This record gives sequence, structure tokens and C-alpha cells, in this order.
Amino acid sequence: MRLRHLWLSDFRSYTSAELELADGLTAVIGANGEGKSNLLEAVGWLATLSSFRGAPTDALVRQGAERAVVRAEAERDGRELLIEAEIVAGSGRNRIQVNRQKLQRSRDLLGALRVSVFAPDDLVMVKGGPAERRRYLDDALVALHPKNDALRGEVDRILRQRNALLKQSGGRLTGDVESTLDVWDSKLSEAGEALARARIELVTRLEPVLGKAYDQVATHPSDVTVRYEASWLEGGLAAALAAARHDELRRGISLVGPHRDELALSIGSLPARTHASQGEQRSLAFALRLAAHEVVTEATGTPPVLLLDDVFSELDPERSAALLTHLPPGQTVLTTAGLLPPDAKPERTVRISGGRIVAA
Repeated sequence: MRLRHLWLSDFRSYTSAELELADGLTAVIGANGEGKSNLLEAVGWLATLSSFRGAPTDALVRQGAERAVVRAEAERDGRELLIEAEIVAGSGRNRIQVNRQKLQRSRDLLGALRVSVFAPDDLVMVKGGPAERRRYLDDALVALHPKNDALRGEVDRILRQRNALLKQSGGRLTGDVESTLDVWDSKLSEAGEALARARIELVTRLEPVLGKAYDQVATHPSDVTVRYEASWLEGGLAAALAAARHDELRRGISLVGPHRDELALSIGSLPARTHASQGEQRSLAFALRLAAHEVVTEATGTPPVLLLDDVFSELDPERSAALLTHLPPGQTVLTTAGLLPPDAKPERTVRISGGRIVAA
């Protein structure tokens, strides 16, 4: 996978922008607030249909414009790939073309371009709640195969419908509520167990790679473990839903299922979220991204485009050097507001000045 060229129109801060990328490392340098991250966000959106910064669609369209356009030329498996996306503000529908062919569903874009994103906010994967770690797993599953996005969406849809029913019941199990809840329980058991199985298989593939990645970027290598935790696994989701029905009706919300599961991370046998130092947590966050990148590369045969968004601002010189030394093969685009670390040897360097892309 190689991203050759990127064009933006009315995307975030850019009225118009064009960026040519190197096959290896491209460095984008500029002061804070100039729009460096916006470039990576545009690439990430073409790959995942979402902002890695968690921004809503409206925020991606330049203020005062009705729509943004993102175009990218890439090469995949020796074939040219042109991706064009029109992101519409408000309630309009986004329009996407691949090689001039209109996609009927936006989801069909998934898998055309794969990326791995490293960002300062990645620390939340370690320090934040279980939802952040579940999102990490599910994003990696989608990168492995787009069909997993449909599975994730199906589980979310079932939970929304089921929660609405539980809330509307007012805590009373009438005949109608019981029969409808039985239907949603059956659907959640099937889809929820399928999602959990996919996550568990992914964790099994991640664990040996994660330990190696942590040792590469940490100043003090340590024993890292990762474990998928779900209270319902032993007896099955259907039985757990039946046992929790009374409490769920009383509280008006689904209490068991893949939306409550946890990815437990430990360093030296202690929980990383509560016992690791800031430096250890930062190293573990990077290791998680590196591990997912390697697993996706092995599964697909092609390394995703690696996007490093101002990560050196969060790292000391030793960790910065370690990260650069162990960058995986393939194409990398990094942004920085300061000087590049001495070990960085970009094939192409561009600068952002006055909100415009200029040559180095």
C-alpha cells in the first residue's frame, strides 16, 4: 500500500491543499494550529470513515462551506487506486467514488486504504475506561476485514433497540415486553458472541507481538500481558442475559454483553491503568498501535500507511529514538511542531506556514 498524492478542498482549515508523499518517510513540519493534524485526519477518514480525533462530520467541513472534498491517489498490489470523497455538512449524504465508480454504501470504502494512527490522545487506551480499549480492538478488526464493521454495527443496533425496550418497560415485565425482549436477547446472543470471538482471536494474535513491541519502545523492557475479560464467557451470553433480566428491567439498560467487556493490560503483573508510570503507559500505548499494525500487515500482506501525529511532543529523546529505530517497514507520514529527532531521515519534508502547504 502506497499513498502517492492527497488533495483537499474545504477540509478543516484548508480552502485548497495538495500534498505529494514519499514512498518511505514524509515529514510535515509547522507550528501548532497550522493544520498538520488535519492532513493526517483526511487520510484517516478515507480509510476508516471517521476522524481519529473523534470529531463529528460537520467539524471536517471548513466553516462557511457546504461540503469538503478529499481525493487520494494510491497504489495497492501493483494497481492504481483513486479515492474521492465528498463530505457533506449537516444531514446530507456523503458521496464516495473509487476509480470513478460511485459506491452505493459508504461502508464499501473500508479496506480500500488501510492506516495505522499514532496520536498523543492514544494514552487514553491505557488510562481511560474499557470503552477505549474495546474501540481499539474493534478498529483493528475492521482493518483486518471490513465485514467486521457490519458485525460491530449490528451489535450496536441491537443494543439500541434493546435498551429502548428496557427503558420503555418502566421496570414491568408484561407479556409483550417479555416476548419482544426474548427476540432481542436471541439476536444479541448470536451477534454479541460472534463479536467477542473475533476480539478474543485478535487478542491471541496480539499478545506475543505486543510484548515485543513494548520492549522495543520502552526504556525499561518488562513483562506485558493482555487478556480479554467478559463475565458471561463461561456460561454463554444467553444464560447471562436471562440471569440479568430482573436487574436490567429495573435499571432500564443492558448490563451484560460485548459492550461491557474489558481488555485488561498489565505490566509486570500489575494493572497498567492504575499502577504503571506515565512513561510506561505511553510506551504501552505505542506498543498497542505497533502490535495492531504488525498483525494487520501479516494478515493482509501489505503494511498500512503509518500516520504519526505529533507523537514526539509526548516522548523523551530516548523513547523518540527507540520509536524511530523500530518503525515498521512501509510508508510513514509524521507531523511535528518542533525539530525532527536526529534519527529521523525523511525522504520528503514539507512545511505548513500560514495555513498553507509549502516546500521545505
